[in-house]
Amino acid sequence: MNAEIVGWLSSLILVSTISRQVYTQWRTKRIDGVSKWLFIGQLTASLGFTIYSYLVDNWVFVFTNFFMFLTAVVGEFIYLSNKRHAQRQQSGSAAQGGARPAPSR
Repeated sequence: MNAEIVGWLSSLILVSTISRQVYTQWRTKRIDGVSKWLFIGQLTASLGFTIYSYLVDNWVFVFTNFFMFLTAVVGEFIYLSNKRHAQRQQSGSAAQGGARPAPSR
């Protein structure tokens, strides 16, 4: 099998799985088990690997790492948005739970 085909298929699989994870995170608005450091590390590594891949003239990895960089940017924004959403819900629940209505007679 041609090495380029293996590379592009592997790239497609990786990009698809990461994109699906970011989509699920956006759809569910949950942050359980997701660390902001995941996306920060992915941003840094993907940018470095994109530059490296360009320098060694490997277009499969240029595409893959650049797309991974973009998903990390989107993932970080979604994470921060979901975190703010969760904090608003928590403070709204705490405010409602703190004031009890007077009992009716």
